[in-house]
Amino acid sequence: MSDNANPNDTATMSVTASPLADPGSHESMGNRLVGNLRESGIVLAFVAIVALFTFLTHGKLLVADNITNVVLQYSYILVLAIGMVIVIIGGHIDLSVGAVVALTGGLSAVLVIKDGHPWWVGVLAAIGVGLLVGVWQGFWVAFVGIPAFITTLAGMLLFRGLAWGVLHNVSLSGFPKPYQDIGNGFFNGVMGGNGYDLFTLVVFAIALVGYAFGSYRARRARMAYNQPVASIPVFALKVLAVSAVVMWFAWQLAHARGLPYVLIILGSLVIIYTVVTTRTVFGRHVYAIGGNLAAATLSGVKVKWVNFGIMLNMGFLSGVAGVLFSARLNSAQPNAGTGFELDAIAACFIGGAAVTGGVGRVTGAIVGGLVMAVLSNGMLLMGEPLGTQQIVKGLVLVAAVAFDVINKRRAGTR
Repeated sequence: MSDNANPNDTATMSVTASPLADPGSHESMGNRLVGNLRESGIVLAFVAIVALFTFLTHGKLLVADNITNVVLQYSYILVLAIGMVIVIIGGHIDLSVGAVVALTGGLSAVLVIKDGHPWWVGVLAAIGVGLLVGVWQGFWVAFVGIPAFITTLAGMLLFRGLAWGVLHNVSLSGFPKPYQDIGNGFFNGVMGGNGYDLFTLVVFAIALVGYAFGSYRARRARMAYNQPVASIPVFALKVLAVSAVVMWFAWQLAHARGLPYVLIILGSLVIIYTVVTTRTVFGRHVYAIGGNLAAATLSGVKVKWVNFGIMLNMGFLSGVAGVLFSARLNSAQPNAGTGFELDAIAACFIGGAAVTGGVGRVTGAIVGGLVMAVLSNGMLLMGEPLGTQQIVKGLVLVAAVAFDVINKRRAGTR
């Protein structure tokens, strides 16, 4: 992973950074086709993987309680993947997030469990430390010019050592119930229901209305720029298919333990960061820098401040993940978060992020993280050893990156 875009890249900044490139150019058409294939391919692969493990586990994968457990167990990886995909789009990488999870969770445990402060003090302290980590690493990356790979590699060692120091080389457990509920709590019975939680169904139904409206607006916007769009029947079929799958998922949650608090947190972050990356100046500048650093610089993009913002945001989300992880386990451990950075990076690449930067979506990273979650959970239900799980996930990651590289080469030959 290179922190700088290739200065010889012939793609213009407008093509790389914005979906509003000239619809008549062969290059923009090729990029759109590759992007659509990348985005649709991972969704189809996810559906296929779910179907495969549903068969191999004799339906255990889709049992309501197991679906709830998957949401709870992998929520912190998905939160990290949201931040990591922005880092990767900008042409960087962050190897320190697992250590930051340990540090922030450890500090929260010391304040709440050991020192007796209210639970919310631990939450704010963890997020605050995450922001300080982002400031520290952002300074070295953005203003000193040290590549993010080196900066965060040093950060991985530094923050892991600080986590050991904060916890004095021991684990702390016994968070108060409000803190535990952040990672394990549920909305259940808020609106009643006969054998199911009506509130869960209502929340998902409202979300789907928003999704349908947003998709319709996006379709109209593409038509305004003379970009190709699906026909009305195809568009309606897609919305209906997504709605059916999502409401089935909601039905399973409603019949289990209700709507997890952590899913509300995760869903809110997905919505917020989807808007940030697609609708804001900062988001467009991140794509521009990752796609063509030279063009972004010449166009007046404040590269240093954007890179600083990228690392600051990653620190913030690492703090959030630290709270979720410690709340889920009801403990803080010096070795917590080991390997989380690899899972988050893998989720982004599997979800369609480009190795060279400039390409990726928050929703793609979430789907990529869910692929990893289903792989792990499915093989665990089958009783496969940890070694086999690691081999399979490694092969999936290689296949995803190879898919990106091959399609990029094909687009370049158009």
